[in-house]
Amino acid sequence: MGSFDKEIQRRRTFAIISHPDAGKTTLTEKFLLYGGAINLAGSVKGKATARHAVSDWMEIEKERGISVTSSVLQFEYEGYCINILDTPGHQDFSEDTYRTLMAADSAVMVIDASKGVEAQTRKLFKVCAMRGIPIFTFINKLDRDANDTFDLLDEVEKELGIATCPINWPIGSGKGFKGVYDRKSESIVTYSDTLKGTKEGKTNVIPISDEELVAKEIGEEAKEKLFEELELLDGAGSEFDLDAVRAGKLTPVFFGSALTNFGVEIFLENFLKMATTPIARKSQGDMIEPTSDEFSAFVFKIQANMNKAHRDRIAFMRICSGKFDADAEVKHVQGGKTMRLSQPQQIMADERKILSEAYAGDIIGVFDPGIFSIGDTVCAPKMNICYEGIPTFAPEHFARVRQVDTMKRKPFVMCISQIAQDGAIQIFKELNSGLEEIIVGVVGVLQFDVLRYRLENEYNVEIRLDPLPYEHIRWIEHSNTEISKLTGTSDMKKVTDLKDRPLLLFVNAWSIQMTLDRNEGLVLSEFARN
Repeated sequence: MGSFDKEIQRRRTFAIISHPDAGKTTLTEKFLLYGGAINLAGSVKGKATARHAVSDWMEIEKERGISVTSSVLQFEYEGYCINILDTPGHQDFSEDTYRTLMAADSAVMVIDASKGVEAQTRKLFKVCAMRGIPIFTFINKLDRDANDTFDLLDEVEKELGIATCPINWPIGSGKGFKGVYDRKSESIVTYSDTLKGTKEGKTNVIPISDEELVAKEIGEEAKEKLFEELELLDGAGSEFDLDAVRAGKLTPVFFGSALTNFGVEIFLENFLKMATTPIARKSQGDMIEPTSDEFSAFVFKIQANMNKAHRDRIAFMRICSGKFDADAEVKHVQGGKTMRLSQPQQIMADERKILSEAYAGDIIGVFDPGIFSIGDTVCAPKMNICYEGIPTFAPEHFARVRQVDTMKRKPFVMCISQIAQDGAIQIFKELNSGLEEIIVGVVGVLQFDVLRYRLENEYNVEIRLDPLPYEHIRWIEHSNTEISKLTGTSDMKKVTDLKDRPLLLFVNAWSIQMTLDRNEGLVLSEFARN
């Protein structure tokens, strides 16, 4: 195997998904701690100390203690090169999470041991299942009182429709949490307390066959309970099957506490062995192998103003095949131009490292002069590749947006257009509106807060948002349809999007069918044509 193939084989690119507050950001930090990428884990919510989670860089995230953008973090660990895509946990940012999952090869699902499967976990899981990507489950917060372990596994199986295979098993929870039983080595791994934010902590490994030593280590009562549970588990749990894991049909389950480091390194080591190397991607019906000699990638995220000192836009690309060379020319398929990618870099929170090369599986950020869109393909000039587009979610909440200072019309329109290109919001214009009223559509209402925050802090533009009653949006399929001549309902509004495509907004769902009935030949779609 050549050095090029070896580089690709050692890569693992995965997204971490969870419901808010399940401990995803803490787990991410502990991974980075083991990889030596950071020396001291931050305080996730930034209240106890001046430090903030390394993966949360936007000010609003630091204030609220939630992740609202997807960070891309790379680090080395025991010969592996790991790319973590940290996704927003808040439900209002499911669209950004969806796009991020398109760039991942596998997913780590973090579940709170005291809450089980929550609404957001269910949503995100469906996206993973749709793509058939492997899912690894880390049941977190065993340092607090947890639900019954069998109940937790049963809930994962029933709620998510996937078989579970516990790789290890928790011994107690809350104050009684002693450690985990490792099923493969048939031994108990107990932990001493670790200092918060450090990875040092002595582990003690005892074979389960030495009952006397086990009882001495965890206590007779905990030993009896563990033996009882293991007997039940052997009769009830699914057998481990790596092929089923990689097909997304079986999830290996691990238990631990990210906050106190119980079980994190065990999880990381097992995950890296089980997870796939970069996977092949589909282009116009053909599968493009990661080990193909020629470079190709697709844009899955655009982020403006990551560096406040510069008005910059970064396009995040997932490399799908070959090796990226900073000096080589590439073809931007949708733009039809050959170009060099400017300022290629890897980003860890707000720190950047300029790159000269990267490989399939890696995520790179490049300077975007305003030419890239989400879903665009870049590839070697002689290749004919176009990766499948990333669908646009239909917004569910709408508001009319106005700038407070009417003299700032030009910067306001420019700024809001730039934020729309990032993909978090969609903007529409009222048809035949002399004032060119701007309507903003979002998937979740928290995005309105982020929009206001970003306009004020990044562009110094103050806005007023007036909520609108519309809940349903439909794109008009045929370009030759004259929108001005359509007969609609009283709750319908005619608008156009950024690309001047005609759309209809409705307050009531039944109005959609009524409009179709009144206009022969009209075809409406829930998704934009990319």
